[in-house]
Amino acid sequence: MKLEPFIRQDGVEIYKTVVGPIDNNVFVIRCSDSGESVLIDAANEHHKLMELSRDLNVKTIVETHGHWDHIGAVDQLREQGYSVGVTEGDAKMLPSYDYLIEDGQTITIGKLQLRAIKTPGHTPGSVCFLLDKHRILFSGDTLFPGGPGATKFEGGDFPTIINSIENRLFKELSPETLVLPGHGSSTTIGNELPHLDEWIKRGW
Repeated sequence: MKLEPFIRQDGVEIYKTVVGPIDNNVFVIRCSDSGESVLIDAANEHHKLMELSRDLNVKTIVETHGHWDHIGAVDQLREQGYSVGVTEGDAKMLPSYDYLIEDGQTITIGKLQLRAIKTPGHTPGSVCFLLDKHRILFSGDTLFPGGPGATKFEGGDFPTIINSIENRLFKELSPETLVLPGHGSSTTIGNELPHLDEWIKRGW
């Protein structure tokens, strides 16, 4: 597999691959200094993710939420010795896992710090992950270009996801923060913030 980061900043490399029937984004965050990495969402195509994890020295896997399309490779990667973390709210949606992720918890990857931000609404236990120093947010299915993730599935709730986006993302993060969602293209907090009232009126 040819490995080229699609983002390279001071001390960090971010790799992206798209897998599965609905084009899930899988991200690997690598500390340039230590060579250690974390993988976000073991979504699908486990052979591809195993190769990626081996080549980039992945130390752990974290899940943004428990929907089927984000967890399809969890069992296979755990069988290869990779630990998987998920929030308590979504833990029952996974076939298996190793540890629970708490709101505000910091996951250390070499010299990098990845902070968990609980953002329920798409699912009860949805969580985003923030590289504070680099202003990069991995939003799962909580925030996309053009609005929040869908809330029509079991466990989803539109007022809850709006509250999560407004109070945990828009009020806490700088407009320059790059948002990398679980599907599709990137955006920024600044691009999306002015449209909150439109989303509320539109509903979901």
